[in-house]
Amino acid sequence: MKKNIYMIAGFALLCFILTGSYVSAADIKIGFINMQEIIQQSTVGKKAGDEIRKIADKKKDTLMAMENELKKMKDELDKQRSVMKESAYKEKESVFQKKYRDYQLLVKDTQEELQGRDQEFAKKYIPEILKVVRAIGEKEKYTLVIDIASMPVPYYARENDFSSKVVEEFNKVKK
Repeated sequence: MKKNIYMIAGFALLCFILTGSYVSAADIKIGFINMQEIIQQSTVGKKAGDEIRKIADKKKDTLMAMENELKKMKDELDKQRSVMKESAYKEKESVFQKKYRDYQLLVKDTQEELQGRDQEFAKKYIPEILKVVRAIGEKEKYTLVIDIASMPVPYYARENDFSSKVVEEFNKVKK
């Protein structure tokens, strides 16, 4: 990620240095996109988001049930600690710790599954979105296009943000 940011910044600097003698500042036109916004607002992105939410909701029920069970077990352990023998307490605490580890593993697996789905979507559709960005950039004669979602930009001219055009064109391509 940092490598891409440095490459973009270096490329932008190089463009400004090299074009200084050949192109006037008036000829430079910089466009902006927000890749996250494009993905979230596109038809395909909305469908993928819905699928991910459905998976998360299914897993959430299981996680909540396990969480409630763990709370009950912990409360029971705390209440019975004073009346239980040390060996019995350690045995119940061991069972609790095992269930807690299972819970943590399930949470981790769920997060990895959701991230995997998200990455799978990105791997499949970002190249197609970039083709649309490139086509619009060439058509409207942009010298440089910067993704404001991937790097901090303290200020940019909102009138040069063409994310909504990219969403429209990408939706047309995907129909």
